[in-house]
Amino acid sequence: MKSVALIVQKYGGTSVGSLERIHRVADRVSRTLQDGYRTVVVLSAMSGETDRLIKLAQQVTPTPDEREMDMLLSTGERVTIALLAMELRGRGINARSYTGRQVGIITDSAHTNARIARVTADRIRDALEEGVVPVVAGFQGINEQSDVTTLGRGGSDLSAVALAAALKADRCIIYTDVDGVYTADPNIVPAARRIDRISYEEMLEMASLGAKVLQTRSVEFAAKFNVPVEVNSSFKEGKGTLVTKEDTDMEAAAVAGVTGDRNQAKITIVGVPDKPGIAARIFGTVAEAHINVDMIIQNISQTAATDLSFTVPKADLKKAVSIIQGVAKDIEAKSVSVTEAIAKVSLIGVGMRSHSGVAAKMFEVLAREGINIMMISTSEIKISCVIDEKYLELAMRSLHSAFGLDQTQS
Repeated sequence: MKSVALIVQKYGGTSVGSLERIHRVADRVSRTLQDGYRTVVVLSAMSGETDRLIKLAQQVTPTPDEREMDMLLSTGERVTIALLAMELRGRGINARSYTGRQVGIITDSAHTNARIARVTADRIRDALEEGVVPVVAGFQGINEQSDVTTLGRGGSDLSAVALAAALKADRCIIYTDVDGVYTADPNIVPAARRIDRISYEEMLEMASLGAKVLQTRSVEFAAKFNVPVEVNSSFKEGKGTLVTKEDTDMEAAAVAGVTGDRNQAKITIVGVPDKPGIAARIFGTVAEAHINVDMIIQNISQTAATDLSFTVPKADLKKAVSIIQGVAKDIEAKSVSVTEAIAKVSLIGVGMRSHSGVAAKMFEVLAREGINIMMISTSEIKISCVIDEKYLELAMRSLHSAFGLDQTQS
């Protein structure tokens, strides 16, 4: 006898932002069940609720304890799962809500940004066997000491993908306020179009380079456990974007998308002694503070000193500068300067592996528009350039057009 397909559906904060929208989610869950699928639902907190709770905590104390923050923030999802379960039960559907603890999402102890160690999901399997629709709180789990943990911004995506992997679901559908992954941000590039299929690698690069459709860690998890993830709209019917294994069709185009990221700042250490071990000293200190460094560029030394520039997230800039000023003094560098008005524009595509000249064409397009490149970073399927922030939108639109992404695919 053929087993009934299992779908994990995740609904973001905007999708459950009001009782009316929770009612619409119940409509969609009901239709999915009528279509014959076994269904697990994962929910975020109502839009704005997590921010409201953070502000409450900061009114109590400027530096809230992270363990207590997790206890507080985990309440947001408990509200939505209980409300949806009530709504479904009112329709005669046997639904039951579950917290991250009840599901068995076991994490490490990095409060407010925990990583998933394993998912037991025994209670969910039992519920499915009984014909129950499990409604699960996203964004949360427990550590080995049974303390509540949360998974960081966008963590409900990760909860859904991790559950789909543990349950060997046929598909994980992320319902959000957009109807898929686009070749660029449609708010910046009006000619951007929705992508039907995208590889895990491309989606990972796009997520890490500024596209906010999926949480980066959820894409990593999906790729590791080969979970097909569909991104779709909560608010309208139609096809979304399938994130899946790379296939030959994906390599046909050199570039799949263009992203822009304003969340970068550049730090330059002037007059760094040009000798072994200095770079390790600088970046080792930054790494110890858990600050992610993106691009690094070092000038060719004409004397016994050189200049070293690197980018960090703007949110970490103040902490990074404080650390770097201390290191610069220790290594007897001349000075430290900061440039905040920068942005990163990137091209992504698995087709770059088999198409030459992508970088040269990118540089030509930017030069034609009079846009100076400050830094360059490349990987097998990505090219990123740091430019003046005021040119980001022009750069994205120009590159999108130059690489044929404006054209409708047949």
